[in-house]
Amino acid sequence: MKPKYQRALLKMGGEVFSSKENVIDKGSLEFITRELQEGLATGTALGIVVGGGNVFRGQRASDLGMDRVTGDYIGMLGTMIDSLALQDSLVQKGIRAKVMSAIEMSPISERFAKEKAICHLEQGYVLIFSCGTGNPYFTTDTAASLRAVEVEADVLLKGTKVNGVYSDDPMKDPQARRFGRLCYLDVLTKRLGVMDATAVSLCMDHKLPVIVFDIYKRGNLRRVLSGEDVGTLITD
Repeated sequence: MKPKYQRALLKMGGEVFSSKENVIDKGSLEFITRELQEGLATGTALGIVVGGGNVFRGQRASDLGMDRVTGDYIGMLGTMIDSLALQDSLVQKGIRAKVMSAIEMSPISERFAKEKAICHLEQGYVLIFSCGTGNPYFTTDTAASLRAVEVEADVLLKGTKVNGVYSDDPMKDPQARRFGRLCYLDVLTKRLGVMDATAVSLCMDHKLPVIVFDIYKRGNLRRVLSGEDVGTLITD
């Protein structure tokens, strides 16, 4: 039986690996690794983009009086820290994984190249794409959209703390309405804050569906990859 998606790109923020006490928390990392292991059992080839906000955020650079470009490059290094931690955790579970970086970081990772990435995915590797797009001023959401298009993914998954896209922040507004389905233009015109406009526009231009779901709920990644109705679908 074929999986719902032959190839998917999962975007997660760096906070999925952290806790109040630790930048990289053992329990959090193990939880995500188990979720990935279950998701891979569906047969879907998986690429991953992780943020680095648990290590260093751009706003922190501003607070320190740093140049924006310098802050963004520090943030890229943060994504590499998370990527290496995730790679190690996956390998310890017997899952073949590679980190590919948008900037040269030999010998700890391989430089991203589309053809090599697709080849690795076809060989059964989980690919962790690090350092964003390799350029300042671009978010890891945009990097996720770009990598998803480049490796010809069937869907972009955005793993968050909430179970979909809401009309307002559900943590602040208990009356906020959850959407089951949205079109790209809705996300842009209503400024719903799912991803930045560049990321959404790239998905729209390439007709790449996006599913926003709660990555913290046990089994959700497997459910999404199996084609169950989970989270919010963003499409035409």
